[in-house]
Amino acid sequence: MPKNSPDISDINSHAAAEAPSSVAAAEDPVAAAAPRRVLIARFSAFGDVAMTVPVIYSACRCHPATSFVLVTRRSMVGIFVNKPSNLIIEGVDIAMHKGFRGLWRLTADIVKRHGGFDAFLDLHGVLRTRVMALYCRIHGIRVCTINKGRAHRRALTRRSNKVMLPLLSQRSRYREVFFNARLPLTWRFDGLYGRDGKAPAEDYASIAPRKRVSEQWIGIAPFAAHKGKIYPPELMYKVVEKLCARPDTRVFLLGAGGTEQQQLDEWAACLPAATSLAGKRYGFAAELALMSHFDCALTMDSANMHLAAIAGAKVVSIWGATHPYCGFKAWRQNESNLIGVPLACRPCSVFGDKPCYRGDYICLSAIRPDLIYNKIIENLNNNNATDK
Repeated sequence: MPKNSPDISDINSHAAAEAPSSVAAAEDPVAAAAPRRVLIARFSAFGDVAMTVPVIYSACRCHPATSFVLVTRRSMVGIFVNKPSNLIIEGVDIAMHKGFRGLWRLTADIVKRHGGFDAFLDLHGVLRTRVMALYCRIHGIRVCTINKGRAHRRALTRRSNKVMLPLLSQRSRYREVFFNARLPLTWRFDGLYGRDGKAPAEDYASIAPRKRVSEQWIGIAPFAAHKGKIYPPELMYKVVEKLCARPDTRVFLLGAGGTEQQQLDEWAACLPAATSLAGKRYGFAAELALMSHFDCALTMDSANMHLAAIAGAKVVSIWGATHPYCGFKAWRQNESNLIGVPLACRPCSVFGDKPCYRGDYICLSAIRPDLIYNKIIENLNNNNATDK
């Protein structure tokens, strides 16, 4: 065990001090001096990490004299395109830092390598980051931790007597952590490529030739991590087929490998206007650059929803077992682009991972393909409108 390393049981004794970040707000964050070296932690999932981008970039720009280091999974480093100069991304392989000792050593190594920190911002709030927080507390580093609002989530998703009120957004919860660390911020993020910005064509050249002026590009990401968030594939195909029939329209199908790749490759083989990117591993830099040129993106409540949004694309999203009230709406997504069925049982889950107690997932199957198609066309016809 490393020197000064406490027993694993000590973590729980510090949990109460770590969890409610609002405790730190008793001090005046504006009057107090802002920290100059800040360590941030957020490991997963892809969508949650993508949601940190507007907050972290804004904080960096509001506090240019402060150095920020974000530690996250190595696979997620590519999300942080065009980052501010005072932000360093530390990508780590969590599998190489298992258990209490591994995380303790990881934290010690990062602190030593960057010459120490004044504050540690835990944007994840899990056992892994609690170990890091404990190390920081013991070594005199101020710790601020996200408040996930679990009680409110339970009230929103329970079977009966739901409290149907929108919860604080995940980005606002991240922002609250910065505020409690004496790093108040205003929004200074206009997309990865700037307001109305597009990535250079060279950045997505490995995926597609330069977009023609007359073309309309549509990105479709029909999958998500859980069944409760996936629109039935046979219905989604009808949407894709109808979009591909439009003149000067190109559809890009987004997905992972395995069964997702097989499904999307089959669709692309039947539809000449569709191109499947599933499983191709072009990398975040190229795919985000491509997304910046989408005239519209159709997604589930998924990571691609957040990635397309921060890339600057208009996003139409489909919500089944989950609900925008849970706080995971895409950055600056127009409320009218959130598609869902008003049912008494929705939402039944924050993450869509609970089985449908009805057994039919009517929250998704009841959404008509024509409704989705018309919403996309509406966005294509109003590309000069600004999403708020």
